[in-house]
Amino acid sequence: MPTIVGRGLDRLATVRRVTRGIDRRTVVRAGIVAAVAYAAWLAIGAFGRPYNFFDMKIYHGAVVWWASGHELYEFVAPDTTLGFTYPPFAGLAMLPMAHLPVTLAGLVNAAVSIAALAVVLAALLRPIVDRLGWPLWYTVAIATPLAVAIEPTRETLGYGQVNLLLFALILADLVALRWRSRRGTHQAEDDGPLLRFVYGGAWAGVGIGLATAVKLTPALFIFYLMITRQWRVAATAIGTAVGVTIGSFGIVGAESRDYFGSVLWQTERVGAADMTPNQSLAGLLARLYDSIETPGLLWLAFSVLVLALGLSRASNAHSDGDELTAFTLVGLTANVISPISWTHHLVWVIPAIIVLADNAIRRHDASRGPIRSASTPYGGPPGVATLRPPIWYPTLTGFRHGIAAIGLYLLFLISPIWPYEHQLPEVSHYQDGLFGALMENSLALALILLVAALPWRPGAEPAFHTDRAARASMLYGRR
Repeated sequence: MPTIVGRGLDRLATVRRVTRGIDRRTVVRAGIVAAVAYAAWLAIGAFGRPYNFFDMKIYHGAVVWWASGHELYEFVAPDTTLGFTYPPFAGLAMLPMAHLPVTLAGLVNAAVSIAALAVVLAALLRPIVDRLGWPLWYTVAIATPLAVAIEPTRETLGYGQVNLLLFALILADLVALRWRSRRGTHQAEDDGPLLRFVYGGAWAGVGIGLATAVKLTPALFIFYLMITRQWRVAATAIGTAVGVTIGSFGIVGAESRDYFGSVLWQTERVGAADMTPNQSLAGLLARLYDSIETPGLLWLAFSVLVLALGLSRASNAHSDGDELTAFTLVGLTANVISPISWTHHLVWVIPAIIVLADNAIRRHDASRGPIRSASTPYGGPPGVATLRPPIWYPTLTGFRHGIAAIGLYLLFLISPIWPYEHQLPEVSHYQDGLFGALMENSLALALILLVAALPWRPGAEPAFHTDRAARASMLYGRR
């Protein structure tokens, strides 16, 4: 008995020595992360829908069908009228999963997508947490389950979609643009050519090009790069998309000819415009007209207006040195003007929430009086207290942006479109009155409002240095 007691005391002493070395704050933070992850899981169960990798089953069935010697675009999923709708390059990229069971393929896609989302959040949040002095791992560990819980992410994962992977490809170019604007700060004298190429951001545009080769809507980012005169990046994106597409013609010529000659123009393969999960402008107009089809001329007129508004605001955000908001506005604009934007396509609300929240923090911090900062946000010498502009009611400064960020998150968490889902011709979209119609179109309306009103943060993360961005950085500070 004394031997057993002695062993127990030794083990207890060992545990105490180990726990002594663990910061209590770290333990608390780990507990908060676990609580947030559990709350996100409950939210998905409460507000999400039953998920069974429905889209992944179509992709998986199509590539299995293709690998067995059949034509890719002749595949029709059992008990549906749906087939493969992506370009041949996407089929080639998905072809390896033909060797996996469909459920395993869906789980692998979900795991890779969540990992990609975490990396993207780390890249987007790092400038903010560095400014605020927050631990990056802790912030990302909280932000990731919160982002997974909202409608676009949970639908992407539950259906086995690729939106988060395309999202990561596009935002990889944003990171490359940041590195290019700070060329030399990541490079040491003994860095080899590969590291200089990577940290120099010379590859910016490759991600957008690959995303465009998989799905055509990211091509709007190429147009944005051209109107902001980022010619080299635009050329890289175009060259990547064209090169990959031509390469696909060389490998699978028959499928490429079928896709670009026929399949691309068969809009009925995707679904009816008025379906509730289609939260684009076209879907909104179809439901408002209580019609299966979108009124074409009206949609075209409003699409041109939204396109001009979104790209002009993105260009202004770029000129003022906020490339993240510029990219976000382009992504949101693409969601609005696309004929079909299912709810799992709407991942650009994630950076929109981040931009709104950061605006709230910046505006609140700017109202708190004298500061001491090495970054000289208002032109004073390093380490010397400088006065911020006087702002009345400092406690409420940034309040509306904070409320907007929380409201936008809650809207896409609850996703009120589903209780009011209707399908013509059986049930009118006005079955539940005006309130029901507003709820069924609430996500589309939020997207249009964001394109029109999402604020940018002057001097926040410039893609390149201009006099205008430099003045904005000095005036508002990179705090």
